[in-house]
Amino acid sequence: MEDVEKVKAEALQLMGVFQVIPKLVVFDLDHTLWPFYCECRSKSDTPYLFPQVKGIMHALKHKRVDLAIASKSPTPDIATTYLNKLNITSMFVAQEIFYNWGNKTDHFQKIHSKTSVPYNSMLFFDDDDKNIQGVSELGVTSILVTNGVNLGAFKEGLTIFSQNWNSPKKENKRGK
Repeated sequence: MEDVEKVKAEALQLMGVFQVIPKLVVFDLDHTLWPFYCECRSKSDTPYLFPQVKGIMHALKHKRVDLAIASKSPTPDIATTYLNKLNITSMFVAQEIFYNWGNKTDHFQKIHSKTSVPYNSMLFFDDDDKNIQGVSELGVTSILVTNGVNLGAFKEGLTIFSQNWNSPKKENKRGK
């Protein structure tokens, strides 16, 4: 696992490059924060995050950026247990972990209701393009990750967020 403080420092440096950063960053869980599906594991397993996730989350908290979860896990009890085991539950202002057949617009409507953060002030990371497409239509800058959240995906997210924020028409661009 990469050194949390080193990753945090790099993430803080990245954020310092941009004039505007998101007010809220929303993460999917499975294959975004951690490299597995909760429904394929049990509560007794020991969960672990992708190597750079914790440092990035600490950098965001340091900059007073709120964090939230939007997950369609069919096993929210296991997901919640893992968040507790990882000691990161308290980092999130909203945790929307429930299954539905569509994309995650319902999750984001609930997050918006709880936080009052406008959609265009949010940045979202997920490994499912269907979720990226649906949430982007709300005005959320949405980034598709293929190997979990890491500094490369984080930089891409901040870059596209900044471009979306500065574009005259909020014609929301999506990551890969």
